[in-house]
Amino acid sequence: MTAIRYEHIKTCKQTGARLGIVHTPHGSFETPAFMPVGTMATVKTMSPEELKQMGAGIILSNTYHLWLRPGHDIVKEAGGLHQFMNWDRPILTDSGGFQVFSLSDFRKIEEEGVHFRNHLNGDKLFLSPEKAMEIQNALGSDIMMAFDECPPFPATEEYMKKSVERTSRWAERCLKAHERPQDQGLFGIVQGGEYEHLRKQSAQDLISLDFPGYAIGGLSVGEPKDIMNRVLEFTTPLLPADKPRYLMGVGSPDSLIDGAIRGVDMFDCVLPTRIARNGTLMTSNGRLVVKNAKYARDFGPLDENCTCHVCQNYSRAYIRHLIKCDETFGIRLTTYHNLHFLLNLMEQVRQAIREDRLGDFREEFFEQYGFNKPNAKNF
Repeated sequence: MTAIRYEHIKTCKQTGARLGIVHTPHGSFETPAFMPVGTMATVKTMSPEELKQMGAGIILSNTYHLWLRPGHDIVKEAGGLHQFMNWDRPILTDSGGFQVFSLSDFRKIEEEGVHFRNHLNGDKLFLSPEKAMEIQNALGSDIMMAFDECPPFPATEEYMKKSVERTSRWAERCLKAHERPQDQGLFGIVQGGEYEHLRKQSAQDLISLDFPGYAIGGLSVGEPKDIMNRVLEFTTPLLPADKPRYLMGVGSPDSLIDGAIRGVDMFDCVLPTRIARNGTLMTSNGRLVVKNAKYARDFGPLDENCTCHVCQNYSRAYIRHLIKCDETFGIRLTTYHNLHFLLNLMEQVRQAIREDRLGDFREEFFEQYGFNKPNAKNF
């Protein structure tokens, strides 16, 4: 029996978006779902108890960073990532591939794997499909990702074709090296950039390997929003309807809604936590930069429509003061609010699917948030 199982509940008649449940060894979560990112085995400044309080059903952690610090051997010795960080709900780990391609100044791609330098101290390192599986098997995540090549945007068709073929070969090696298929589900990652025929080739290659779930990679890497939506429109229909679909690295409110409408089940992004540290908030009325001087005497909540404990108890003026003074508590408050906002947004998306009105919800949300305005500011 596979470690990961997707249960389809309903399809929205208005948009075709899917409502479902993903079952894992550490419990189940409803989809479409947003996964807070806990890079270093912690979602920055948040406790596991707070994440549960705000409704996080699954979190993501990072293979590359945990390999370097504290080391996957130490996490394994602790009893795995769940025990190490005191989180008893599902965890997804990425393969480390994105960090190798984005953080390292020096990298050399070979068929065997990637040579690169440790971004912390410059040491030479090597990561292969087999090594990525070894690390993730030691971490013990519920959902693991295959090691893939992460091409930049834009990339030529010739380069992308070679990249897709290599990613498919690496995916097969990952499956062979995966030692715990009974309690860890391995997802393949569909690549191909903006080229429809290459996305189709990548999807066919991976589907033939029969992964328990599939990710869509190579998006949210600098391409315009319309290209991302177009790629999703021709990629998600290629993927099996009875398995979860995961769009990697996407977390702005508009992209979550548009991704769900295009058949995506799972999303992750550092966006809500990263912008929170700079005092930028997501609210029902759009983007709010609390450091701005106009909030110095504003004693109202960050978002009058928000039910999170931050908005119930603290004012814009107080949070502005904390952020301006570099107080950690200020970052905790803004981080909590942003994560609560996105997790609550996904609950609203799921409810709209139940009621067959996700298209209407999108229009209402975009209008209130300000996405329909000319020169609307996103994140």
